[in-house]
Amino acid sequence: MILCCGEALIDMIAAPTVSGGEGFVPHSGGAIFNTAIALGRLGAPVGLLAGLSSDMFGEQLEDSLQTSHVDTSHVIRSDRPTTLAFVQLKDGHATYSFMDENSAGRMLMPEDMPGHLPAVSALYFGGISLACEPCADAFAAFLDRHGGDRAVMIDPNIRPDFIKDQTRYRTRLNRMIAQADIVKVSDEDLDWIVPGPKTIAEKVPLLLQSGPALVIVTQGSDGASGYLADGSETSTPVQRVQVVDTVGAGDTFNAGVLAELERAGHLTKSNLRALSTENLRAALAKGAEVAAITVSRAGANPPWAHEL
Repeated sequence: MILCCGEALIDMIAAPTVSGGEGFVPHSGGAIFNTAIALGRLGAPVGLLAGLSSDMFGEQLEDSLQTSHVDTSHVIRSDRPTTLAFVQLKDGHATYSFMDENSAGRMLMPEDMPGHLPAVSALYFGGISLACEPCADAFAAFLDRHGGDRAVMIDPNIRPDFIKDQTRYRTRLNRMIAQADIVKVSDEDLDWIVPGPKTIAEKVPLLLQSGPALVIVTQGSDGASGYLADGSETSTPVQRVQVVDTVGAGDTFNAGVLAELERAGHLTKSNLRALSTENLRAALAKGAEVAAITVSRAGANPPWAHEL
């Protein structure tokens, strides 16, 4: 199965109350959690490796995972609190304020990670769990141990406000990118990783040179492009829909890409190195298709396979 490694949290989304004021409604979320949920709903074999609390929000997260057919055998449980992300929506775009100190997800240590992964064929990393310590170091060590013979995808989903020590973060992220087979970045992520005036087409080869077989760059309403290590590339447009909000859009896109690669038998290190532009285009198109459904409804609510 595909093991999604990273944060699971509660998105507190503003909503009107019966008294007319504004309150916050708890929704299950987190970048890695969202991708796992989307993969489960698409019918892909998937599990989650995350720290979950025993509090009421942790129970909500676990119920959401089970409902969407996500394996929870690698979940690490504790009595620390659940991370809360208070979400503000402006013109459909989300900004976040996080409460993450001493949380069940953030405080994961390398020794908490599972030592054996007999049923896992691919690993997916990303989100704030790659920026917040000590869990960031724990996931990096986990990749060191288990990424050598499994397909690896990383979406750093960079949030500069979370980065306390930029040098440490860059060093850790660059090492993980070098171990990855697929790196997915937004155009803003790419500009942060490779600063300077170069174009996307000039910056992508610098990432590919470090080790990945494939780099995917998303550009919002301008669609997504994929670049292979042999220099070939392809792209897919977004599907035009009425956007309600963009919460979980990138996470669902990633799930569509992974699900299509897994379905077609390409989600191995060797097969990704031999991927054709046609196979890549099909994966990007699936990502765009599922993301379009997610942005057409409120919150991170990925589609089920029967909705496609």
